[in-house]
Amino acid sequence: MKALTSISTFVGKTFAAWVILFAVLGFFFPDTFKQFGPWIVTLLAIIMFGMGLTLSIDDFREVVRRPFDVAIGVLGQFLIMPLLAVLLTRIIPMPPEVAAGVILVGCCPGGTSSNVMTYLSKGDVALSVACTSVTTLAAPLVTPFLVWLFASQYLPVDGWSMFLSIVKVVLVPLALGALLQKLLPGAVKAAVPALPLVSVVGIVLIVSAVVGASKASIVQSGLMIFAVVVLHNGLGYLLGFFAAKATGLSLAKRKAIAIEVGMQNSGLGAALATAYFSPLSAVPSAIFSVWHNISGALLANWFAGREEEA
Repeated sequence: MKALTSISTFVGKTFAAWVILFAVLGFFFPDTFKQFGPWIVTLLAIIMFGMGLTLSIDDFREVVRRPFDVAIGVLGQFLIMPLLAVLLTRIIPMPPEVAAGVILVGCCPGGTSSNVMTYLSKGDVALSVACTSVTTLAAPLVTPFLVWLFASQYLPVDGWSMFLSIVKVVLVPLALGALLQKLLPGAVKAAVPALPLVSVVGIVLIVSAVVGASKASIVQSGLMIFAVVVLHNGLGYLLGFFAAKATGLSLAKRKAIAIEVGMQNSGLGAALATAYFSPLSAVPSAIFSVWHNISGALLANWFAGREEEA
């Protein structure tokens, strides 16, 4: 078990490198990796089950203890990123499938990687975890509504089916993980150190499957999609930070909210895009998975050297 824990810790710390490696492998060996396409939803459900195993009552006590701080993070997540996505799709010419994919990833909840990046940035980790938990639980209602509102002009959106999918792939695995944590706390505690390995394997297979299935489209439009993703992610960090600053939050809280807003659950975006739009619509989510782990680590490193002014 010690060896597995060591491997899991190493893989978790080098997450960004593995995502990049498997994105490249998916591009050069598409026939091998696109076979994982039908398993994207299952892989995401396994990742969310792992998140459920680590959820605790303390995560939600933060919501009650400081509702204003959490509300800023949640509203920033579900207002800033969707509206930025809409703005980018209006300014930059792109195919309808790509536009729908950009909006979809912008409407997703916060990614669990944001909690790690907040820790590395010396930010408010408890606030980050609370925001991720709340946006994840709200996603079945909020994400389909926002996608329907903003992406219907590009592709047909079945909001009800999307709602049911998110319940199945997010809420049910989360609930099962939390239940197992209550029923078998000893076994879950022993398994938790291996969870980073499970999450990384799940994400890299999702990314490589999407890249493999969309190789031709990436060759044609990859640079444009990458530029959109970089702008979307970077402006999310920036506006999240200044939204927190404008509401008078401390630097540690501003770091947490900036990272929370800028980083998305792009695995969910890839799963929904594959299921309801097209493989090309999943490409923004796949590239987001690669890029936000790189940019998040760079931002966390820069933030770590910044302290509250006297």
